[in-house]
Amino acid sequence: MNCMTSTRERRSPTDRRRGANERSQELFAAIDENQVELLFQPQFSCGDERLIGAEALARWNHPRHGMIGIDSLFSLAGNAGDAAALTHHIAARALAAAALWPDPLRLSLNVTAADIAAEDFADTFGALVRESGFPAERLTLELTEQALVRDIDGSALQLARLADKGMRIALDDFGAGFCNFRYLKILPLDYLKLDRSMVEGIVTDVRDLAVLRAIAALAGALDIAVIAEGIEDEAQLEKVRDEGCAAFQGFLRARPMAAQAFMEFAS
Repeated sequence: MNCMTSTRERRSPTDRRRGANERSQELFAAIDENQVELLFQPQFSCGDERLIGAEALARWNHPRHGMIGIDSLFSLAGNAGDAAALTHHIAARALAAAALWPDPLRLSLNVTAADIAAEDFADTFGALVRESGFPAERLTLELTEQALVRDIDGSALQLARLADKGMRIALDDFGAGFCNFRYLKILPLDYLKLDRSMVEGIVTDVRDLAVLRAIAALAGALDIAVIAEGIEDEAQLEKVRDEGCAAFQGFLRARPMAAQAFMEFAS
C-alpha cells in the first residue's frame, strides 16, 4: 500500500469548508467582473431536426481550480447564501442575448430550489423577463427534481404563476433522481427532459429502450412533450425519434457555444 497521502486527503473537513467558502466569495467577484462565461446548447426538433432554441449554460474558468460548470456554480452560490444573485445574472444575460434571436427560437433557463422557495420569485422573475424584451411565451424554465423535493405543493403554486405569465415549464434531468411520478401529476409541466443516463443504453439494451418507451407513453398520455438530452450518435437519435420524443440536444448536432456563435449557427 502506498503510504503517501495526497494534499486533498490530508485536508480536514474544516479546511475543505473554508476552501469552498473562499470559492463562493470569489464567484461573486467573478460575476461582478463578468468572468462567468455564458454558453448556449442548441436544441432540435426530432422530426425534422429543425433548430428550435437553446438552453443557457454558464461556466467559470477558475484560475486555480479549472473549469467549474453550472451545477457547481449554483452550489457555490448557495454556500454563500445568494443563489438568487447567480440566477438573476445568468438570466439577465441570456435574455438579452435571446432578445436578438429570430422568432420562434426558444430560450431555456435553469432555476433552483432557492429560486422556487422565494415567495416573490414569480413576480421578480416576470419583471426581469418583461424588461428584457424577450417574449415570455418563448421562454422555458427548467428545474430538477431536487429543486422540488423540499416543498412540492409550494413549487406547484409558484410554477403555476409563472405558467400564467406565458412561460413553459420543464422537469430537467428526469431519471437521474427520484423519478417521483407525482410530479407529473400536480406540476404544470410542458416538457420532460430525459437525463443522458436514460438514453445512453437505448441502442444496445432492450430494458433501457423499454424504460424510454414507457416514459414516453406516460408523458404522451399527460400531454407532456419529451426532450432527450445527451444524444451523441445517429442510432440514439433514431430511437428517441421512433419513441415519440419531441426534441433533443447533445453533441451529435452541436456543442454549447457562445452567444455570437449561436447567432451565426441560427442564421
